[in-house]
Amino acid sequence: MKKGELADMAAAGARLAVRVTPQAGRNAITREGDLLRISVTAAPEDGKANAAVIKLLARALGCAKSDLTLVSGARGRDKVFTLKG
Repeated sequence: MKKGELADMAAAGARLAVRVTPQAGRNAITREGDLLRISVTAAPEDGKANAAVIKLLARALGCAKSDLTLVSGARGRDKVFTLKG
């Protein structure tokens, strides 16, 4: 996904619902309505997959990684992020 491609979702205070697939063949984001499906090549151990998701999502939103906060789902595939503004 290109940098800033999801910029329309980057409103201050926005809550983003995400479904993550770790250990995928490639990093990718697919938009399905309000749900984002994110595939990352990182393994789900020691927070590596979460870090990869934050990096990929921040790039797609066109914001800094520090602007994203993981609200729920740190240890699961379904996650919710909020965007600082």
